[in-house]
Amino acid sequence: MKLNPNFIPHKMDGQAMLVPLGTASFHGLVQGNRSVEVILECLEHDTTQEEIVAVMCDRFEGDEQLIRSDVADVVSKLRGIGAIDD
Repeated sequence: MKLNPNFIPHKMDGQAMLVPLGTASFHGLVQGNRSVEVILECLEHDTTQEEIVAVMCDRFEGDEQLIRSDVADVVSKLRGIGAIDD
């Protein structure tokens, strides 16, 4: 899976943002924390959900199951707005 090219990741004032281009079917702005920023960084190249979980576990302290659940939630929401190409 990879970030849809109709969405541009952006950082501003410590927040991760995902901005849809005019050609995207989603019209709005996605905002997130540092975790979302790392997930978006991973999605800039072809990756798997397991690879994202591994990167998150390397960068953040915490329970792996909770990280896995959080990654699944973010990926699901990004898929829901068409921001991820499988």
